Amino acid sequence: MTIPDDHPRASSLKTREKIIEGMHSKIVAEAGLIAHGRGEAYDYLLGEETPSFALIQEKVAVALLLLAEKPIISINGNVAVLCPEEMILLSKIIGAPLEVNLFYNRTEREKIVAKKLLDSGAELVLGVDAEHHTSIPELTHSRRVVDKRGIYSADVVFVPLEDGDRTTALRKMGKKVITVDLNPLSRTSLYSNITIVNNVIRAIPEMIEIAKELKEYKQAELEKIINAFDNNESLKSTLTFISERLEKLAKVELNKLKNIE
Repeated sequence: MTIPDDHPRASSLKTREKIIEGMHSKIVAEAGLIAHGRGEAYDYLLGEETPSFALIQEKVAVALLLLAEKPIISINGNVAVLCPEEMILLSKIIGAPLEVNLFYNRTEREKIVAKKLLDSGAELVLGVDAEHHTSIPELTHSRRVVDKRGIYSADVVFVPLEDGDRTTALRKMGKKVITVDLNPLSRTSLYSNITIVNNVIRAIPEMIEIAKELKEYKQAELEKIINAFDNNESLKSTLTFISERLEKLAKVELNKLKNIE
């Protein structure tokens, strides 16, 4: 489908097309379309742009990834089609490998997602070799299967578009979890160490630029950034922003209706 650039919903529609094409190529699960639509609804609440609080969340996340001894980036189908090149670049800058991990998992689909990443420029993709597979304790669904060299042995796990069950399990294993989730009230958002409430297609390019800057920071400076952050307080600020924005919008729209009458 050709979408004109001057369409008021051009960016959103183009992103939808990526997800749809990803489903047809078996990278995205059918349920991934539902997840994307739910995310779009929350993005409307943010105004479809990055709020100042999200930039702070992204900065703290990058600082933690740079300080990690063994960071890993978990990739699902939606992320693989929405921003593969960006995820690969971030991976290279912060020194965190990519690992395919899918909820709706089949060996065939794992390989298709991995191929998408390799075709996009990744040098190594973990999670697809059965000989390196192991399981996360307490999980019974397919995302329990992880790579011994990646998620299982990592100290910091970056899981864009995550599910709450695995976040909780990873925390119980003593790992620190970073997520990108447009829903500030999801289990993932509530249980992660650092929650980035933003659209992943905006968050990752912004994190790349932040990473380029923070790579020059000393360890003590990175630790100061992390220690000043409280995820619960950050989520409170997020909810306050959304509620205040909706209140202002309601007043504006009511005034428009009065003018029409």
